[in-house]
Amino acid sequence: MSDIWGYGPASKYSSGTDLTGYKVEATDGHVGKVDDATEEVGAAFIVVNCKPWLIGKHVMLPAGTITLVDTDQETIHVNRTKDEIKNAPEYDPELHRNDTKYRTSVGTYYGSQGR
Repeated sequence: MSDIWGYGPASKYSSGTDLTGYKVEATDGHVGKVDDATEEVGAAFIVVNCKPWLIGKHVMLPAGTITLVDTDQETIHVNRTKDEIKNAPEYDPELHRNDTKYRTSVGTYYGSQGR
């Protein structure tokens, strides 16, 4: 993936769309709902609240993992499995929102999966 931190054209994401509350679907099932999202150029991501699947866990997914934003169904599809998301670095909004080291670790984690 050339830009893990950008929405790809195939995702059909439209600038200005509020993704908060959208369901998130991994390649093998539902993982949670979007708590936060940004479209910042070169740093776009969504934050997924994984409850009740993973009690209390939040994860940051770079925008480049998104394969489709379905505004009609308010669903986001990502090109990662539930296990890949489960094993991602946990996200804490108070600690990680603007933490470049955390963002680098997330980018490395998802980028290393070669998609």
